[in-house]
Amino acid sequence: MSEKVINVKGMMCNGCENRIKNALGSMEGVKEVTADHNTGKVTVKYEDNVEVNALEQKIEDIGFEVVKED
Repeated sequence: MSEKVINVKGMMCNGCENRIKNALGSMEGVKEVTADHNTGKVTVKYEDNVEVNALEQKIEDIGFEVVKED
């Protein structure tokens, strides 16, 4: 099991958090998702066969921006 914290721009409210949690939570291999619009952080616990790029793409597909770390 792996864990990734993703910085997300555009989360403004609990509704935004729920959209991200539902979208990522529906992906195969994703076990747990927490989102906090106050910090702009999404934490995902997932099986090792899940690609981080797929998680980030799903977030962008529903209208949010993933902030890449340098």
